[in-house]
Amino acid sequence: MILDGASEACDAPKPTLEEARTPALDALRASGSYDWIALLPPEVPVGSETAIAALLGWIPDGPVDRGAVEAAARGMLLAPGEHAWRVDVGSRPHRHKLVIVANEEPRIGGEVPVHIWPQGAIPPKILDESTVVIGAVGAATGLGGLMGAKVVIPPGATGRPDSDLSAKRVAAEAAIADGVSHVVVHVGGPDEASHDRDRAAKIATIEAADRELIGPLYEAVAAAGGSLKVCPDHGCDPATGMHVAGPVPTVTWSATMVPR
Repeated sequence: MILDGASEACDAPKPTLEEARTPALDALRASGSYDWIALLPPEVPVGSETAIAALLGWIPDGPVDRGAVEAAARGMLLAPGEHAWRVDVGSRPHRHKLVIVANEEPRIGGEVPVHIWPQGAIPPKILDESTVVIGAVGAATGLGGLMGAKVVIPPGATGRPDSDLSAKRVAAEAAIADGVSHVVVHVGGPDEASHDRDRAAKIATIEAADRELIGPLYEAVAAAGGSLKVCPDHGCDPATGMHVAGPVPTVTWSATMVPR
């Protein structure tokens, strides 16, 4: 389970993950293992398109092409010579994400703030349908598709704090019941709340994920004799709205572990 942007710096004085009430995650930590891990080399830009790729098994050595990732998440097929660009128009809280298909970088004028994401590497196809990626339209599902995994976008999955987490739980439980060996559930709400500089919303989203996903999926994983890992892809500071580089906390539990 990827809690996007859920952590902050490892030396943060009052991290939201500690402030949030997470009894299911606390129980996993108590009977499993806990550590801080570095997902990306220092020279790689910190973002969902790079860090989620690392969690899926491919560590990029530079920027990842976010336009290609967004196009894949939307099922867009590019003709030879075409390129997909992610373009963010406007400022938060009214931020729109567009994908424009063109050979050259688009030129957009006007007084509205515009950010055009640069080109980058395309992830290799190193996965197959033994891996299922569940999430909203965005980085996780786009990367999953490009890397060869099966992608499930449940109804009501928005990638924001209002996302329907129960729909993701149902999809994950179905995949586990079908015998899928690797099930990846992405939760984008903590990152989006941080970008909005809404600390309370970030805490509420983490608590909802604990209640509606981590607890129930622990039961499903335990019944299947599997293992469960909960990990942010990167940190995001709700005070600044900016991503945080560096290690992220990871909790791993397995049905074969002996409780400590």
